Parts: sequence; C-alpha cells; structure tokens
Amino acid sequence: MLFNTFVFQVGLLSLLLQRCYPLLLSAALYLPLSIALHCWILNLRWLDSNRFVWTDGLQALFVFQRLGAVLYYYLYKRMAEFLGDPRLYEDSVWLRNAFARARQ
Repeated sequence: MLFNTFVFQVGLLSLLLQRCYPLLLSAALYLPLSIALHCWILNLRWLDSNRFVWTDGLQALFVFQRLGAVLYYYLYKRMAEFLGDPRLYEDSVWLRNAFARARQ
C-alpha cells in the first residue's frame, strides 16, 4: 500500500517510513518471538507427545509473545488507518509543504 500513495510517487518515502517505523520495529520483534515460541512448543511435543509439558520458561516466552502480538496488531491497524487517509493519494497543500521542507 505504501507504493500506491502519491507521497511515495513524489519521492517522500522518508515521510512514510517515519510513520511506519514503529510498525517495522514491532514486526522485527514479534516475528522472532513467534518463531521461538512455536519451535519450543513443537520440540516439547515431539520429545514427549503423550503428556502435556509446560515449563516456566515457555510460559514466560508465551506471555512476551502475546504482549508483542498486541503491540504489533495495534500498530498494524493504526498504519492501515493512516494509509486510508485521502491526503496521501492526491496533491495537497500539506504535501507541498512537506516536499518543500524535504528539499531544504
């Protein structure tokens, strides 16, 4: 969606990246937490599939992964709302001012 905006086509990618930086950072945090959690759960299930195993470390990782998920999805929704702003898809005074500041 970033590439479809008029702001991107004008060349103000830095303006868009400033707005989506928290989302990119949270995605970089959420993905490794999710991979680690699921790998750990699969390893525990493969080692002993006849009983339920839940360790303290796994529970801590589960809590951190879920907190990261809340943050990630909140920022994702906020970015989707930002990309729905019609000012990003047409020429406007706001965009001309931002372009003039970027050129200086």
